[in-house]
Amino acid sequence: MDKNLPALKVRAQSSRHGSEFLIVGGIGLIIIMLVNLLRPGEISIVEIFLATTCIAAIFIGFLKTQEPYFSLTFTQNLLIYHHKVGNWQLNHANFHHSGIPKVEQGLEYLELNAVGIKLNNIDEFLMQIQPRSAGRLLIEQRHLFMQVVQKHCKNGDCPSEWLIEDTQYTAPSGQRYKGLIAMFANRTRHLGQLTGYDLLLPANVLDTDIWQFSAYLNRWKLNPNEFINTQLHKNVNR
Repeated sequence: MDKNLPALKVRAQSSRHGSEFLIVGGIGLIIIMLVNLLRPGEISIVEIFLATTCIAAIFIGFLKTQEPYFSLTFTQNLLIYHHKVGNWQLNHANFHHSGIPKVEQGLEYLELNAVGIKLNNIDEFLMQIQPRSAGRLLIEQRHLFMQVVQKHCKNGDCPSEWLIEDTQYTAPSGQRYKGLIAMFANRTRHLGQLTGYDLLLPANVLDTDIWQFSAYLNRWKLNPNEFINTQLHKNVNR
């Protein structure tokens, strides 16, 4: 990524206020311990409940602080997804369009709580993602994929490859992959068959709702410089 180019960084809602959770939970726990030490008698049910709440707040705060400060970065040429185990990069030319994945539910449609991305070339994307990142995304996004699968397997008759990704994959170009990259590639293929999108950005990595962020991605596709400069200007004026 060229550091001289303007970049728009996105901070996920789910990663915010980690320090606040740690501080409030820690202070609360210390106060409860001091009160219990200075006051004679056994600890009360209320104090146990409050202490448990403080410990939970500390734990949540710790988890939030382990996430990357920024979850996504837009540049003129790249969309970068930051994960605690690694990053993936998507070239602007490889981005086709974005939308909200939907699955049929009777006469209506169920929208996944994620933004879908359609690629132009899956090979280009697979060659830059690391196995560790691919494996973690397979696990973290499985619940979203299973929502899609369940709507297509109402009678319990699902293709086995939908439930367990194959460790071998041959791309349309003839390039062969194996291991975690192949499993990730097969997941994207099945996701594309069922929803029309190859990648997912879950709502918890975004800084706004899924519909607005999908619109942002499509605006970035049309004119990356204009989109980035407009958003940076808005952020400055907040």
